Amino acid sequence: MITFVGAGPGAADLITLRGQRLLQEADVVVYAGSLVNPDLLSLCRESCRVYNSAEMTLEEVMAVMEKGEDKGLRVVRLHTGDPCLYGAIKEQMDRLDEKGIAYEVCPGVSSFCGAAAALGAEYTLPGVSQSVVITRMAGRTPVPERESIRSFAAHRATMVIFLSAGMLPELSEELINGGYSPETPAAVVYKATWPEEKVLRCTVETLAETAREEGVRKTALIVVGEVLEGEYDRSKLYDPFFTTEFRQGKEMKQEPAGVRTEEGGTDE
Repeated sequence: MITFVGAGPGAADLITLRGQRLLQEADVVVYAGSLVNPDLLSLCRESCRVYNSAEMTLEEVMAVMEKGEDKGLRVVRLHTGDPCLYGAIKEQMDRLDEKGIAYEVCPGVSSFCGAAAALGAEYTLPGVSQSVVITRMAGRTPVPERESIRSFAAHRATMVIFLSAGMLPELSEELINGGYSPETPAAVVYKATWPEEKVLRCTVETLAETAREEGVRKTALIVVGEVLEGEYDRSKLYDPFFTTEFRQGKEMKQEPAGVRTEEGGTDE
C-alpha cells in the first residue's frame, strides 16, 4: 500500500496521529524536502529508506514508489500541509491507477489553518465574510484567467494566497484593481507554526513594503480581508433567542408602547 500523508503546516507535532503512525511503520518515505519539517523524519525507523523529492522528477518519484510496491514495502509519500492543496498528487495517483497500484490519502493540517491560528483570526465572520478564497498569483506556472487575483478580489471575501510572497508589488496592484481598497487589512505569515514564524500585519497597499522590511521573500502566506480587524455580527449559533435543533430559543421581550422610563417620561 502506498499512502500520501499530509505532514501539517510546519511544527512536527502538528502531524496527525495517523500520519505519525504511518511514518513510524514505513519502509520507504519520499518527502517534499523543500517544505516538510525534517524533524518528522526522526519518526522513521533506522532501516527506512528516505528520498527527498525536491531533487527528483515525477518519473523518479514514481519509480521509487513502484519499486517499493513491487517488493511489498510500506511506502509513504510525505507532502507538506494537506496534500489536496498545491500538492501535485493527482498526477501521482493517476499513474498509480494506470499501474493498478492501491493507495490512500491521510489528510493533514494545511498551512492556511496554521496562518489563521498565528493571526488569532476566524476567516468566516458573520456580516463580514462567509467565504474563503484559496488561490495564488500567476507566475512561472499560469492560472486560468477566470481565477485571476483580480477576478476573485471583486468578491472582497477573505483571501488566502499561496506561493506569491515573491510577487507582492504585483499582488497588491491586482487586489486593489480587483476591488479591495488600499486600506484593507492584510497580513504576511511567514512559516506558520515553525519556530521561526513571523506574523506581519499591514494593509493591501503596504504588503510589499512590510515583507521587504522583514526580509520575507518566500515560504509565506498572504491573508487579505476585513476579518483581520473591525466589527462583525454575533453568531446565531449561540444566540439565546435563536432556536436550533438542540436548543429552544427564548422569546424576545417586547416593551409595550407608552411604558414609563426611568427618567419619568414615556418611550413615546
